[in-house]
Amino acid sequence: MIVSLNGTVLESGIFRAVIECHGVGYEVHIPVTTAEKLPPAGAAVRLHTLQVFRENDQALYGFASAGERDFFRLLVEKVSGIGPRTALNIFSRLSLTVLKDAIARGDVKLLSDCPGIGKKTAERLVVELRDKILPGAGISPVPSTSASAAPAQSSLHHDAVAALVSLGLKLADADKAVRRALEKTGADTTVEKLIRAALGN
Repeated sequence: MIVSLNGTVLESGIFRAVIECHGVGYEVHIPVTTAEKLPPAGAAVRLHTLQVFRENDQALYGFASAGERDFFRLLVEKVSGIGPRTALNIFSRLSLTVLKDAIARGDVKLLSDCPGIGKKTAERLVVELRDKILPGAGISPVPSTSASAAPAQSSLHHDAVAALVSLGLKLADADKAVRRALEKTGADTTVEKLIRAALGN
């Protein structure tokens, strides 16, 4: 089982990348949230991967963090009706922080806005995964627990998204704006600076 790739970017696109490791090029399917973080061709990169086997096929899915990879596996293995492609669409629409928060709050509308996810699938996603996010707890927003995303950065992301939503942005749009702003400002910033960057100020 291939659980990570540490190599050089040969090609990259919105949903696909080719990573060369020791002379071998691996095709990796990636969500938009990972594509946004990929370095240019020729640069070194590390992706956390999940190898998925189907009847007559196998594919490699890659993510910027181990937490994203692990939650992707949870979606594919624990939620009926969600395959790798659909799970990739969910991760392309929402960051891990906002995705977990939506499931914890039971936000079926936000989840059903993801491509390939209808209302019934969104409801099933909430029912089957909410207890795994909040075991024995009430419903409340939770930050990402990704091993490679520090709690402080998750809180920063969460607070900035909440502020933009309060200003009238849709949750998915606010999440996307904050992700892009974080790439510009870096994790060593403040919520105020992050909000300004997300708004283009």
